[in-house]
Amino acid sequence: MTTMLFSSEDVDDRNPLDTVEYIIDANDWSFDRQGSNELTVGVEGSWCQYHLWFSWRADIRSVHFSCAYDVKVPDKKFDVIYELLARMNERLFVGHFDAWREEGLIMFRHALLLNKNGDLDAEQINTLVEIGMKELEKFYPAIQFCLWGGKTPEDALDAAMLETMGEA
Repeated sequence: MTTMLFSSEDVDDRNPLDTVEYIIDANDWSFDRQGSNELTVGVEGSWCQYHLWFSWRADIRSVHFSCAYDVKVPDKKFDVIYELLARMNERLFVGHFDAWREEGLIMFRHALLLNKNGDLDAEQINTLVEIGMKELEKFYPAIQFCLWGGKTPEDALDAAMLETMGEA
């Protein structure tokens, strides 16, 4: 059996989402704070709108971050999408891609485990959002090739990851 290293009395009243809200407000992004433990943000990306979601779990001192494409995956395409996401995840160092079949969503997810004080600084949030959005932007073409272009997950990734060299 695992022993808890802290009790609920040790959990500070600090809420790291206050820091997240400050950063989001400074970027002039529209957001909605659903209570003290959840915050959603709409951000325009190069390919589509992204939906960022932050949640705070004081009991495990963790901020969960997800960033979803504004793309609905048809139910019949999920088998191919699951394979594509597994191949995409092989290329990630931080976070992972996931799908919520009930909602038809594809998203990037990561969680930050914080110290006992729940300390979170602006640099951590900025880095987390930058990484998430960079990965979403990078893999968007592969998802489109797979969903609508009829490509296999392997071919979709190869086509999307093709980097041009030099100048035309």
